[in-house]
Amino acid sequence: MSLKSQVEAGIKDAMRAKDQDKLRTLRAIKSLIMLEETKEGSTGGELSAEEEIKLLTKAAKQRKEAAEVYQTQGREDLWSKEEAELAIIEQFLPKQLTEEEVRARLQDIIDRVGAKAPSDMGKVMGVATKELAGQADGRVISTLVKSMLA
Repeated sequence: MSLKSQVEAGIKDAMRAKDQDKLRTLRAIKSLIMLEETKEGSTGGELSAEEEIKLLTKAAKQRKEAAEVYQTQGREDLWSKEEAELAIIEQFLPKQLTEEEVRARLQDIIDRVGAKAPSDMGKVMGVATKELAGQADGRVISTLVKSMLA
């Protein structure tokens, strides 16, 4: 089942349940999907699974960053709204890997590409970002790769 059809089914369920947070979030996701499908230069068809994950990851990252800003400013009302939306978006994302799991996967990638020094970081990051897309944050991957190649 495509992400779009899952979101549409979720919108119906949220409307029946009168769950405003879920409804607002799912409508935002649907809007992102429709914009991506109709943007200039796109094929005009369904998004690939990779594109869907990239879209959801970006939306989750935006919610996370906004929540951090609201928390530092003491805006608990807006912080809780962003956290609720983030939780709903994360339901559609693949399970996030723990730091230990990411480290193990990165070690495997480093061994495969033959990276030995910090100058090989680009090779590792190229493969890692593709293989770990949606499963780990890019900053976490970057930080771990730097420390492992140092």
